[in-house]
Amino acid sequence: MDMTDTRIYEAADPAPRPALASILRGFGGRCPACGRGGLFRKFLKVADNCPDCGEELHHHQADDAPPYFTIMIVGHIVVPMMLWLELEYLPPLWVHAAIWPALTLLLSLWFLPRIKGAVVGWQWALRMHGFDGNAHED
Repeated sequence: MDMTDTRIYEAADPAPRPALASILRGFGGRCPACGRGGLFRKFLKVADNCPDCGEELHHHQADDAPPYFTIMIVGHIVVPMMLWLELEYLPPLWVHAAIWPALTLLLSLWFLPRIKGAVVGWQWALRMHGFDGNAHED
């Protein structure tokens, strides 16, 4: 293989992106590329570009993954707590009706944007859905 072939191979195989750091940056609501710019322009609306580094973020396709993961996580928090309270103290039904819907709503609203950011960060790190810089939009 001559030098020309090596350069073509290197250009086609860019350096890996740090997946864990990108996921954590996204979880924190920051750009997965630089970690400084905000990822969202509204509660769940991902910005088209990073305001700090200019990285294009509109390629993401988080779709149904963030709500699915949110439901799983919140369910794994709330259901054991509900069972523990019921088995330990046997509270009246109104106590359950007052606590669990409110806690479920609050936890869901807290987790959903963070999980969506983590999914976008993961997609960026794996160069999915146009994040590779070489894909052409249809």
